[in-house]
Amino acid sequence: MKKHLELNFPGPFFEQTCKVLLSFLLLALLGTIAAGIARTFIDLLLCFRELLAPQGLEHGFRAVLVDVLTVLALIEVFRTAMSYLVEGRVKVTYIIDTVLVALLTEVLAFWYRELDTGRMWMVIALVVSLMLVRILAILYSPKRRELAEGL
Repeated sequence: MKKHLELNFPGPFFEQTCKVLLSFLLLALLGTIAAGIARTFIDLLLCFRELLAPQGLEHGFRAVLVDVLTVLALIEVFRTAMSYLVEGRVKVTYIIDTVLVALLTEVLAFWYRELDTGRMWMVIALVVSLMLVRILAILYSPKRRELAEGL
């Protein structure tokens, strides 16, 4: 009995240590999300102050849009960490969603600056490939296989 406990010691200790550290990471992410939301409202107020500026609302709207998409990317990272904490594994779809939201932020930033055609095609190819991987991850997920085997 004692020998079995000694051999099994590193596994549960490692899991509990990871859960504690992940809990601290989740608290840091919540603080970052709150700061991002606060920054969004600050940029929105600055946007209204720039109403009569020569650049108009374009600069302010861009800042608000990037802030919102950044907060959404952080929420996706939070979902991924929560999934690991609850289920003990990371879902590929959550990771792909996080990358897609971050990439969408970059694409929207491209709208406001000059971009060469080659780089634009590279971004489009990346988005399409991530979408295909996400579809495959859903089609061949372990839960879907369990449900299919239960029929």
